[in-house]
Amino acid sequence: MLSKQDIKLIKSLNQKKFRQQHGLFCVEGIKSIQEFLNSHLELHQLYATDAAFSSEYEIITATELQKISSLKSPNKALAVFKIPKNQQSASEGLILMLDDIRDPGNLGTIIRLCDWYGIKDLVCSATTVDCYNPKVVQATMGSLTRVRVSYVDLKAYLEGSNEPVFGTFMDGDTIYTQTLPQNGIVIMGNEANGISKDIEALVTKKLSIPRFGSLQATESLNVATATAIVLSEFKRADL
Repeated sequence: MLSKQDIKLIKSLNQKKFRQQHGLFCVEGIKSIQEFLNSHLELHQLYATDAAFSSEYEIITATELQKISSLKSPNKALAVFKIPKNQQSASEGLILMLDDIRDPGNLGTIIRLCDWYGIKDLVCSATTVDCYNPKVVQATMGSLTRVRVSYVDLKAYLEGSNEPVFGTFMDGDTIYTQTLPQNGIVIMGNEANGISKDIEALVTKKLSIPRFGSLQATESLNVATATAIVLSEFKRADL
């Protein structure tokens, strides 16, 4: 049976300050939890409504699961994992950088895209949404276990790097006509404002995704959609 203290702790992990304070985050759903159990992350506690795991877990009722879940329709299990220490990104290969991405769904989708395209390092600004936000974790569908996510001062990071820096802009060169390298840093900007001015100043090559519609009235692409196109073009160059 869940204690009031357990319920209070787990519910508090919906907020970033308490995730940071306790060094814990939640994962929900049998499939996603299994992905995390098979990863390098350390399990703190696992709760399930039936015998669904080989790992040690605590049986709880569906009513108790509803009390601790952040989902409208909880999926039989909830696990609490320890947040790993901030991992340093690699200095080679293709690195994706996010400048002030605020929407949890976008970040979760971008982490899945990194996993799909073999991008091991995702570097985020301090203002980018926390990757352990429950909505982000849910959207990654386990891909968070295979992508290193770090939060850094983007300006300092770029100034200390010798890699080419690519940024996505409306007025950049069409990505479909470019010769793209295997190594480098690709920056995606904020949903509403794009890449910030101080980061734009450090971009060595501006890229754009051309519009093909006859009216060309759409202002921009969703950042996750744009990320999929950009990563696809960089990886296609490897074939």
